Amino acid sequence: MTRPFRGIALRCLRSSTSRFRSQPVVAACIALTLSGCMTAKIEELREAPTQISSNEAIVLLAKPSLEGTGTEQKFLDCLERELVGVTVSANVAQAQKSGKRVAARSSLENRPFQIYADNEFVDALYPWLEPSTAPANAQGFSAFLRRPGVAERVTEMGVRYIVWVDGVTQKTDGGGSIACAAGPGGAGCLGLGWWEKQSDYEATIWDLRHGINVGTVTTDVRGTSVMIGAIAPIPLISPVQSTACDRLASQLKSFLLGSDENQTLNARQ
Repeated sequence: MTRPFRGIALRCLRSSTSRFRSQPVVAACIALTLSGCMTAKIEELREAPTQISSNEAIVLLAKPSLEGTGTEQKFLDCLERELVGVTVSANVAQAQKSGKRVAARSSLENRPFQIYADNEFVDALYPWLEPSTAPANAQGFSAFLRRPGVAERVTEMGVRYIVWVDGVTQKTDGGGSIACAAGPGGAGCLGLGWWEKQSDYEATIWDLRHGINVGTVTTDVRGTSVMIGAIAPIPLISPVQSTACDRLASQLKSFLLGSDENQTLNARQ
């Protein structure tokens, strides 16, 4: 049975674009009272039950894209850090660059589950997870698991779920200007600049044991940041991407553990 989850968290009321443009002094006063301005939304859609154990692993993969624009690696690293406290994939990659042999699968204690290094997982199943051959739907995923040796290799690696992550953080709008100058009496800046960013990500979870899509978790965070020129530039930054990472990781962990905590998320300052 499909069980929808929907929660919305609001961090502040956003000033309109016209106010920033036509009333910079008022906008600056408003901005000084806010530590960035954001709205955040998280949604979950469950297709099947999940209950991962501490000795099972997941692998976080950027959804393959032939167009070349995919989810940022730093966002995947952030998700790993929020999920288990360690950036396993980055640590494995760094160790291998230094010529060290390390296990691709974590063996962390007191964690809800383990992480398998992303690049090692893709390489171990080459070429079936390359952009041109990776499964894009349920039929493709089933065909992937039926390929010779794939199911056996996945079982050997101890990976229970693939989490495909799709999305990016991008600038959506901006305006204003700041001018800085220096003279005999000193230096200073005057003006107001602002920009908006959106972090829109979707995590699709595939169960490798049963060969099915068990659900999706999505997050959409939008924020307005301001740079005020008042002698020295004063930045008021909305941490859009880090907030999206935190929200997505929290709900993804709950999803994998089989938690039924369907409640509205409270925003953190």
